[in-house]
Amino acid sequence: MTHPNILIFYTDQQRWDALGANGNTDIKTPHLDRLADQGVNFTRYFVQNPVCMPSRISFLTSQYCSQLGIYRNGVPVPPDTLTLASCLANYGYACGNVGKLHFLPHANRDHSDPHPFYGFHYLPISDEPGCYDDAYRAWARQLAPDQMDQISLGLPPARDVWEQQMGRESIVHMEREKKRAIPFAAGDHLTHTAFVADETMRFIDQNRTRPFLAIAGFYSPHSPWITPQKYLDLYDPATLTLPPIPEGWRSPSGRGPIAENELRSVRQGYYAMISEVDHYVGKLLDHLDERGLADNTIVLFVSNHSEYLGDYHTYGKGPPGQDCISRVPCLVRAPVSPLV
Repeated sequence: MTHPNILIFYTDQQRWDALGANGNTDIKTPHLDRLADQGVNFTRYFVQNPVCMPSRISFLTSQYCSQLGIYRNGVPVPPDTLTLASCLANYGYACGNVGKLHFLPHANRDHSDPHPFYGFHYLPISDEPGCYDDAYRAWARQLAPDQMDQISLGLPPARDVWEQQMGRESIVHMEREKKRAIPFAAGDHLTHTAFVADETMRFIDQNRTRPFLAIAGFYSPHSPWITPQKYLDLYDPATLTLPPIPEGWRSPSGRGPIAENELRSVRQGYYAMISEVDHYVGKLLDHLDERGLADNTIVLFVSNHSEYLGDYHTYGKGPPGQDCISRVPCLVRAPVSPLV
């Protein structure tokens, strides 16, 4: 087995403790727990930067943020940057990244413009679910053109500046900024997570005769916390364990204590999004088995950084980088046969 295949599941903003295999008795992640049982579960895996873009480029280049000169979001990654895909392509690998890559800022650009490939041969980009005219919307349009208005809550607030600069009327939807679980309005099969899984399986099928690097770039469980109702129904908010918060603590932004009902709804949505990812991880693992590829494929599950999820009365990520936002799951299942 000279060149094993590599399949990377890459979630966005998933906490280390948001896995059943890592001791969380509230969350339901049977397929990821199975992956942990079949491989190695790293219990002390920390990202280089608790922010999306610098963490992702560090992971895919094996360089520190200080070497790259990228410490925060909004800094475009130079197109000639040497990535894992660039290196593996030299060994005959077909390299694909489906969904989120986030090497370019997504809020201040035209998504119809060509995107740098960064060494990948296949790069259907969708850094934000459904609000830009990107690969995800193209995929959903083929399946259900009548549901295009239902697959997204609209543009993020960061887009407002770009829209104004372009002389357009702001169409930012603040509904997406509400801190609560939100049912996905379109068909269950049309979510961004379904898109990532579907296109990843298609890429694998198209490259079965050569070694491949396939990265499934899930957006979940990044806010807003939207997922099909059937995954929300897996969780009763009233029974979910809430984070212990030191008495008198106030968030760095000066925000006061978060109401308990909000904490419970957010946690329900966050866990439900992970359960949806788990479902599609199971489908992809089964796909490897059905295609006879499992014994020749290294599988890695990891996240770009974590989420406060109410810890310290805070949401999101960023400095100073406590464990709850810099420690992430890392599961590795490698073929039993020795590499030669």
